[in-house]
Amino acid sequence: MSTNSNHTIPTTEDIARVKGLGFLRDKNTDNCFNGRVITRNGKITAQESRAIADAAEMFGSGEIAMTTRLTVEIQGIPYDNIEPLCDFLANHGLEIGGTGPKVRPVVSCKGTTCQYGLIDTFALSLEIHNRFYKGYHDVKLPHKFKIAVGGCPNNCVKPDLNDLGIIGQRVISINYDKCRGCNTCQIEKACPIKTASVKDGKVYITDDCNHCGRCLSKCPFGAFDNYTDGYRIYIGGRWGKKTAQGRPISKIFTSTEDVLNVIEKAIILFRDKGITGERFADTINRLGFENVEAELV
Repeated sequence: MSTNSNHTIPTTEDIARVKGLGFLRDKNTDNCFNGRVITRNGKITAQESRAIADAAEMFGSGEIAMTTRLTVEIQGIPYDNIEPLCDFLANHGLEIGGTGPKVRPVVSCKGTTCQYGLIDTFALSLEIHNRFYKGYHDVKLPHKFKIAVGGCPNNCVKPDLNDLGIIGQRVISINYDKCRGCNTCQIEKACPIKTASVKDGKVYITDDCNHCGRCLSKCPFGAFDNYTDGYRIYIGGRWGKKTAQGRPISKIFTSTEDVLNVIEKAIILFRDKGITGERFADTINRLGFENVEAELV
């Protein structure tokens, strides 16, 4: 690296090294970088927020940007400030990262607190962060591996456009003994995607049901009062220079541990059978979706 009277000018090797740490060069400067602060599950405390703001003023330009994957980017960090910035954040329980051919930071919607949320997205995302982003941090993969957790089929964080996506589900157990086939069916009225209809004196749900749970307890006679919460897992999604729609594994999982086991199997399969430079979607296409699903479930 070279220096002048004001600052160090990083070399190409320096730029590549700090990129691996989560610092991306600001193309408008010759020595400044933007550092991605990992938010674990998309949520930080007020104290952590103050620490990030202090870090931006002390070591960067004083500006903060939000990334599309729910990390917080401190802007305009001179090369010489990278190490002291990392030390400062570490003292507040925070870290920079989120680059390279490995498991990337988890994206989570706020399903835990959202009126439509069917699962505890914050808790699940934090578990995924600790077990796979942190636990598999030194595991090199053929390419990046992105995970998103959505609390319901509204798909606000686009889980099916990630390498692996999780969507909260509410599976209704219909009690047909209580269904009276009403002319004005409250289930049919409540369904936002119109998959419910009354035929031959009973209400039926088509296979297009996305298990959003909006029909729960809408039947005045109790036919739709029983349910099971679960998780739908999509694999092989991708958004970027090339796009791919993730496909759902046929089973709806009802155990968080089962979901974590599938994630682990997917990462290991990608590590062992993926080809360097290909995304998980390409690996699935090459091996066959049915074969991959059989290995994961």
